Amino acid sequence: MKFVDEAEIRVEAGDGGNGCIGFRRAKYVPKGGPDGGDGGDGGSVYLIAADNVNTLVDFRFHSVHRAQRGQNGMGQQCTGAKGEDTYVAVPTGTSVYDKKTAEKLGDLIKVDDTLLVAQGGFHGLGNTRYKSSINRAPQKASTGSKGEHRILELELTLIADVGLLGMPNAGKSSLIRAVSSAKPRVADYPFTTLVPNLGVVSVDEKRSFVIADIPGVIEGAAEGAGLGLQFLKHLARTKLLMHLVDIKPYESMDTPVEAARKIIKEVQKWSDDLGNKPRWLVLNKIDRLDDDEDQASYCQAIIDELQWQGPAYQISALKAEGTKQLMFDIMAFLEEQTALENQALEASNEES
Repeated sequence: MKFVDEAEIRVEAGDGGNGCIGFRRAKYVPKGGPDGGDGGDGGSVYLIAADNVNTLVDFRFHSVHRAQRGQNGMGQQCTGAKGEDTYVAVPTGTSVYDKKTAEKLGDLIKVDDTLLVAQGGFHGLGNTRYKSSINRAPQKASTGSKGEHRILELELTLIADVGLLGMPNAGKSSLIRAVSSAKPRVADYPFTTLVPNLGVVSVDEKRSFVIADIPGVIEGAAEGAGLGLQFLKHLARTKLLMHLVDIKPYESMDTPVEAARKIIKEVQKWSDDLGNKPRWLVLNKIDRLDDDEDQASYCQAIIDELQWQGPAYQISALKAEGTKQLMFDIMAFLEEQTALENQALEASNEES
């Protein structure tokens, strides 16, 4: 199951520096000659795959990337400094296209893969270059060429970091709408979501993660009922499961505890790996509790009856109550998991 994240950016390489028209002037040199230096090449723009970037969401805030212009040449045959190149970090797995021509420029598959996307301009020549036997004092220099400008389309195939787990109408689509820019269908009837939806949750400009709203599971999903097999396979690739439970279902539906137990049963039947994956309980729709009901005690009764040992949250996805803290806690968990994975990899490399 494939999800795609897309972004559009503009890249502008630096122009080449202009050549200099200059002549040597020295007190004890009666006949000076041309000594104008060349300009510097313009900086180029490169994309580089980085392991600390996992989505394209940051390009919404920073969509234009420029390299430095080359310095102009100077007298005494001094060459202008080359413009600094610009390296733009993108996630591994990013495909790059030229928007104008639709040409695929390349794929950045593994960490540190680098792709030139805008070539810097070539330096201009100083008048020293034009000196000849018939023109000993050339009054000519060339200007640097323009750097490439391009609009790029970036495309990233994503695997969700977090999977939303829950019965139909548990509020998964509402939650993903509340915490990301994804706009899945939301309605008060089961099976509103027929295909998976993906959202990129940005907790700040440099920290984000991917969350998947998967079609609701039904009893028998592990045997292939409904869309069960498709969504269970995808959830197996996530790092964290959020188990959403509707705490105020309609009378014709299962109680919160019954619904939660059905989900837990299907997950455990699918595989031990999925059953043992970190899973947080999210009690949704607290806005539907009556004023005279004690929210804390009502939710705690559900937690106690389930004998839930892990993290548990109380939210209203519809009104975005409690969702901000939940997203920050998820980000912290994912960062901790990444650090542990890196430590294990380093230890393995040292042993080998």
